[in-house]
Amino acid sequence: MVGGVAGVVALVPVYYLTEAAARALRTGNATFGPAPAALAYLAAVAVIVTLLTAWPAAALGCGIPLVAAGAVFALDLPAALGVAGSLPWAAAGGLPWSPPDTAPWAELAEPPGTMAGMTGLYTLIGALLVLSALLPGRLRSLLGK
Repeated sequence: MVGGVAGVVALVPVYYLTEAAARALRTGNATFGPAPAALAYLAAVAVIVTLLTAWPAAALGCGIPLVAAGAVFALDLPAALGVAGSLPWAAAGGLPWSPPDTAPWAELAEPPGTMAGMTGLYTLIGALLVLSALLPGRLRSLLGK
């Protein structure tokens, strides 16, 4: 039970960090320049995911909602945008760590999760977490040993 709760709690930083990484990659692609922020965000997601794979219940608690979010983005984009638009920080267009009174990080029509959901990052990360929880103990993360 504690592992599942830990996984659900980890869902918030994984969701927003993955979205920030996707947006930084898009910005780097649009400007034809490097995107070091994207690397930092993805590294933070990788650390969280690695920690979650050590505990199968936590991996399932985070992975199943991510796969579900990815499925909603793939199957019903308007519904996914509606749900994402109701999340915290969506109305302000900012991230949880954005300083107040700065330029928004997203257009209001593009709520948090849009880029990562449409590109399949949530599905990929969630599927990896679910598969890691279903693997035999000897094949799981080294942190679990």
